[in-house]
Order: sequence, then C-alpha cells, then structure tokens
Amino acid sequence: MSNLLTPIKIGNSELKNRIVMAPLTRARAFENRTPNDLMLEYYTQRAGAGLIITEATAITPSAVGYANTPGIWSKEQIAGWKKITKAVQERGSKIYLQLWHVGRISHSMFLDGELPVAPSAIAPKGHVSLVRPLTNYQTPRALSTEEVKQIVQDYRQAAINAKEAGFDGVEIHAANGYLIDQFLQDSTNKRDDIYGGSIENRARFLMEIADELIDVWTSNRVGVHLAPRCDSHDMGDSNPLELFRYVTKELDKKNVAFIFTRESLQEDSIAPKMKKLFKGTFIANEKFTKESGEKAIEEGIADAISFGVPFIANPDLVSRFEKNAALNEPVYDTFYGPDHIGYTDYPTL
Repeated sequence: MSNLLTPIKIGNSELKNRIVMAPLTRARAFENRTPNDLMLEYYTQRAGAGLIITEATAITPSAVGYANTPGIWSKEQIAGWKKITKAVQERGSKIYLQLWHVGRISHSMFLDGELPVAPSAIAPKGHVSLVRPLTNYQTPRALSTEEVKQIVQDYRQAAINAKEAGFDGVEIHAANGYLIDQFLQDSTNKRDDIYGGSIENRARFLMEIADELIDVWTSNRVGVHLAPRCDSHDMGDSNPLELFRYVTKELDKKNVAFIFTRESLQEDSIAPKMKKLFKGTFIANEKFTKESGEKAIEEGIADAISFGVPFIANPDLVSRFEKNAALNEPVYDTFYGPDHIGYTDYPTL
C-alpha cells in the first residue's frame, strides 16, 4: 500500500491518510469576506484529504491584502466557516484554519485608506496582486512595539473564533513574505526594539503568537507554516539556515503539532535539516507528485505531504492516487474567479 495512504496521528488528530490539502487562496468570499455555500461545496469535494488546511484567513480587517479572501473576525464569518468544518468532518477529514496577516503585502485600497503595516517601513518590489491597472506596493508604516503586542492578541482572538467555528486546530501563517515572515527575515526587519536585531528578537513575534494559540488550543492543535527558501514577495535573510534552525528548535520546545514547509526539494534545501530538529509531524509541500511524496516519506524527509495545485484541479485527488488514475490539468486563468468555473466544476472519476 502507498505510504501516502496510511493513517497518521498529528498532535491529537487521527488522520485517515498522510495527504494534506495545502492552503490555497481562491478569492471566492464575495460578501463581507464571509465563507459561503460555494466555498462549502469546494471544501466538501476535497474531504478525501487526511487534513485540509484552509486558505489563508485574515485575523482582522486590517490584516487583509487581496480582494474576496475570507476572514474570521465577525459572527457571520464564524457561522460560514462552521458549516464548512461540519461538512468536512462528517466526511472523515480534519480541518485547520490558517491564520493570516499580510503586513506590507497590501494596499490602502483594501484598508479604508490606511497604509499597510510592517516591522519596518520598507516597500516590497512588485505589484499588488490581481489589481489592474498595475499598482505598485506602498511603503508600509512601521508598527510600534505596543501595536505589535496588540496584533499578538488579535491572533489569540482569531484562534478563539476558530474554535467557535468548529475547526480541529489552527495553523500560523509565518511564510511567503507576509507579516510574521517580515519579522523573521532581516531584509524586512530593521527594528531596534525587542522584535528586531538578533534572530531571537526577530522570532519573538512568532513565538508570542504561538504561545497565545497554544493557550487557547493546546500545543497538539497548533501548526506553523514556514517558507525557508525566502523566495516570496521580495524577501531575503542573511543566514536562512540559522534562522530556520532556531525557529524549528523553539517550536519543538513548544511541542507544536506540526511544521509545514513550502520548499521544493533541491540540493540546498533547508527543510530536511529542520526535520532532524523537530519531534512533531513534518509536512512537506511544493511541486510534489505522488511518487516523489512517497519517496520523501520513505526516506524520512517528511511525515506527510501537502498538495496544492493538484487539489485545485482534482477534488478527488486521494481517490486518483489510490487508483493510480490520471490527473486533471489545472486551468490557471480560473484560480481566482468570480464564480464556480475553475473552482467546483473540475470532473471527478
């Protein structure tokens, strides 16, 4: 039997297989960023996965940076997510909410005219995602020390809301150039307070958030999403190996349920070095196939494998893996759309 299809325990959660659906922004939360029946259908279709990690979900209105991405701050949003968690769990899958603050990867058009915030006032290169005409990112406003501490509490409240919505746990989005990642990496963090300078200080924001979420959920229901290749949204660190080794060791001390790394396997990959420092479940992601995923588990590089684009195009991905069936091809033009096309209309076997 494929080792991808064998059960695994992650924290307190018994998973029916080692196939994880990656967080995938799909921009279908049209009304007040509230999960809707179209999203319900989309997640239910994909409940063959042992674990679904939701699309990145904003913790507050000031955390957003894209149109039509969902939130977890309002009663309506909590109720919308509750329908989704119930449906997914009834089909035997676990579902974690990914908690998100985009930091500088936003624009005042999404923030009622306010500037985006960041650890330091450094504008990212590039253009605001999906906005036409092309619009440059703005120079963000550097957060005060007290504001950083308030955002830590915003994460706590979002975790409380996620519990009310019926999730099995939460994942901290600390990757891909968003706010927590901006604190971690020294190209974007030039602070001189307790959240800047040394690796320990730059990691403090993440660790304080982790402590709050563990207090709400216990460590067995908290995961962390990292991107050690530092390759998204104009990021970079002078010593990523030491940075992510430190982060891994500290998260290991906190006994978090899992670390999820978005880093395709290459000769210079950091993730395999991180796994050796972590006793929890290690989930690998990016450009894996069924075959390469099985090999990674067999070689001890990962305990479970997360698939992103294959789950977009194949709602029945697990069944296709079981049967060694061909996969649908993704239609990239409909990843972020106004309706069900390219979202819930991919054919199943």
